[in-house]
Amino acid sequence: MNILSRMMFSVDLDSGPPPSPGGRRGLSDAVKEATILAATPNVSDFFPAIAAADLQGLRCRMGPLVADAHKILDELFAQRLLDREACEPPKNDMLDAVLDKEHEWQQEGSMINRSTIKGLFTDMFVAGSDTSSTTIEWAMAALLKNPQVMEKVKGELMRVLGNKTQVEESDIAQLPYLQAVVKEVLRLYPSVATTFYRAEATVQVQGYTIPEGTTIILNIWAVHRDADVWTDPDKFMPERFMDGGSDFSSKDCKLIPFGGGRRICIGLPLAYRTVHLILASLLHQFDWILPEEAMENGVDMTEKFGLVISMATPLKAIAKKRDL
Repeated sequence: MNILSRMMFSVDLDSGPPPSPGGRRGLSDAVKEATILAATPNVSDFFPAIAAADLQGLRCRMGPLVADAHKILDELFAQRLLDREACEPPKNDMLDAVLDKEHEWQQEGSMINRSTIKGLFTDMFVAGSDTSSTTIEWAMAALLKNPQVMEKVKGELMRVLGNKTQVEESDIAQLPYLQAVVKEVLRLYPSVATTFYRAEATVQVQGYTIPEGTTIILNIWAVHRDADVWTDPDKFMPERFMDGGSDFSSKDCKLIPFGGGRRICIGLPLAYRTVHLILASLLHQFDWILPEEAMENGVDMTEKFGLVISMATPLKAIAKKRDL
């Protein structure tokens, strides 16, 4: 959350004490609750005629969350405008970029206004806050479940980094096995199970007619476990990516955790760097073991479906600082 908020507003929005009882939610709390609500099956999606009734009360519960998030964003806009009036140096973040373009959009009569901008920022927080952290949790669970892979990654980190205490972005390119591990984690446990596309024109695909305006639901989870494409598709085997033949560009439509085409996830570059850096730091600076119960019963890899595919039983592990 803080990585996103620094990039967008040059401030940490997920720090500080929790709100007092009855107080306004912080952005992090609002986003987490909104994510759960957004993934809740809604009868109105299947019967639009009764949508106004809000039978499950989802709209009633979502409204205050959106209001809280937008109020925080209004405060950030207002503070930045005050900073500009005081001739403070620019931050060169997304908020500065938007404010620089806002007057131009108004003159052009664009549909982009302050309301749509706040909606865009809110969407980015909802889409980007839990996806990377969940991927890292799945990666740690898979490595603890496969200690031989864990040792191989740690060996690579030690060879490349040596006594360096901090992993840097420039190190990622020199860590091919770590990259293979991240690819294998995203293959088996994509952050999002499905993605949606809309046909802009009537097209023919493998003998099927897809009418213009049709919404196509792509099952990423199933594509990544297709036995016709992947050898031992349910096995955690990073070595399958060591030849460098598959990447996230979706050109071969095999590895598509970020979707593909013109609608590919705009957060891919940030997520790629974040996941590799955090995972490498956790493995390089700490030795990890499972609690006694998990060592006896194994790691529970059951999936919990939502906007993000998370672990049904959150991972617990014990870290011991390494001497570098």
